[in-house]
Amino acid sequence: MARNSTALKRPPAGQPSTPADDSKFGEYTTGLLGVAVEFERRRGRGATSNATGRYEPLARIAFDDGWRSLDELPAFKTTVTVDATRKIIARNDSPDIGFDRSINPYRGCEHGCIYCFARPTHAYLGMSPGLDFESKLFVKPDAAELLEKELSATSYEPRVIAIGTNTDPYQPIERRYQVMRRILEVLDAAGHPVGIVTKSALVLRDLDILARMAQRKLAKVALSVTTLDAALARKMEPRAATPMRRLETLRRLSQAGVPTTVMVAPIIPALNDMEIERILDAAAVAGVKEAGYVLLRLPLEVRDLFREWLEANYPDRADHVFKLIRDTRGGKDYDSTWGKRMKGGGPYAWMIGRRFEMACEKLGLNQSKYTMTTEHFRKPKAGAEQLSLF
Repeated sequence: MARNSTALKRPPAGQPSTPADDSKFGEYTTGLLGVAVEFERRRGRGATSNATGRYEPLARIAFDDGWRSLDELPAFKTTVTVDATRKIIARNDSPDIGFDRSINPYRGCEHGCIYCFARPTHAYLGMSPGLDFESKLFVKPDAAELLEKELSATSYEPRVIAIGTNTDPYQPIERRYQVMRRILEVLDAAGHPVGIVTKSALVLRDLDILARMAQRKLAKVALSVTTLDAALARKMEPRAATPMRRLETLRRLSQAGVPTTVMVAPIIPALNDMEIERILDAAAVAGVKEAGYVLLRLPLEVRDLFREWLEANYPDRADHVFKLIRDTRGGKDYDSTWGKRMKGGGPYAWMIGRRFEMACEKLGLNQSKYTMTTEHFRKPKAGAEQLSLF
């Protein structure tokens, strides 16, 4: 074992996760769920720690052994691994979301949004939902070919495919791999509707395809605008497009005839909830016709990662933020109940919802809902099979 790390056996479920004697870990220890990584090693990243995934039997923790060995550890660099998946369309039957199928071209997301509810999925890969999630990425280079194959199946019935509901399809590595563009080319050729959610201005690269699909009611794009405060966005979403670039992206999409939605998501009590009206107003000026919001969700490891980030960046209001979060979650940090997980409950959550509704009504947003169609769908032709020699 390296001299600058140690392994601790995870306690049985229900027992405290903090080691009995953690004094030897010094300033780097905040418990097994949150061991701070030095700033220089994680510069430009969202999470402040890289706790071992919850399914691993051992938790490895870096600590200073007195020889400044932590100084020798390398910075977190983005690595990309090929994901050899056999199917690309994921199905769900969740009753509180408006789609039953989606595509995720990538696993992990370099945008590094600290609040991302998809972070816990990296634990399935034996990795950390912390810094690993935003630096150890997986690409599905065969996504377009797999999609074409699945669309051509005899049993396939078309419905809107959602892309970007887990990790961002236009994160920085998309510039290199262009998986999303090839997916759009397949959907365009097949006349299949698609709804996209992103925080990236890179979506404008595919404006030619999206505008063509929008003319047939086959495309819709939503951009998440969490804040108009560039400093807050830099800390909270370090590698996503700036707020102004997102608004400009909405404007250009709208001008090109692509239906757009602004997602005020997530709304974080006492951190960005005071911006609801300003964000909606700026989006309406950009030509947006629809809007939605989601209250901050803190499933599994996201809770601890978000608290660490909050205490590191806004220590004066960390306790207040969590108190308000619990007020909207029935006294808990998170409530995953269908129908409640997106909007929360209680007086504070009700107030947020009412403010959002009143602002939308004032600005003329959500007066009608854009509906895409499946009438243009034509199954792709199955690939030519090699004929037998006998």
